[in-house]
Amino acid sequence: MHRLFVALRPPPAVRAVLAAAMGGVPGARWQDDAQLHLTMRFIGEVERPLAEDIALMIESIAAPAPSVALAGVGRFEKRGRADTLWAGVAPHDALAALHRKVDHALVRLGLEPERRAYLPHVTLARLPRSAGHGPALDRWLADHAALTSAHFTMPELILYESQLGSDGAFYAPVVRRALATNESRT
Repeated sequence: MHRLFVALRPPPAVRAVLAAAMGGVPGARWQDDAQLHLTMRFIGEVERPLAEDIALMIESIAAPAPSVALAGVGRFEKRGRADTLWAGVAPHDALAALHRKVDHALVRLGLEPERRAYLPHVTLARLPRSAGHGPALDRWLADHAALTSAHFTMPELILYESQLGSDGAFYAPVVRRALATNESRT
């Protein structure tokens, strides 16, 4: 089985801004540079023939490269407990359009459509159930609420394979698809 997702990767300067915001929450498992991405569509586990079809589908997608900026931080909760810290990006329109394009292509291959609302973000940390976060978590959210960056472009759509291990997830790029940038559209 292959555990797959489709993502965009922020450029090195933006990843450095994100890395500078990491820390200060006891027990948090902060992402490393290789893990920083913006998920367009989580696919999950698929058999090899479907994985190969998905790779071909990614290679065929034509779309403009989204231009966005970092826009604050937040947390996701599961069962009333914070479990993920993230950095937001804006504007959402180009990302939402690309998300829909990827989702529709995957549905044509026989996958179920994405049912969750799409909230573009870059995951910064996972919070284990056992860690007490309380005031440190609130302080981190307040300290980084105004996290911003200059606009940046993410010029590649990437199909990743995720391998889970005891130290967290390792993401290996399977296919990279160049998206149209202003330079390539002129």
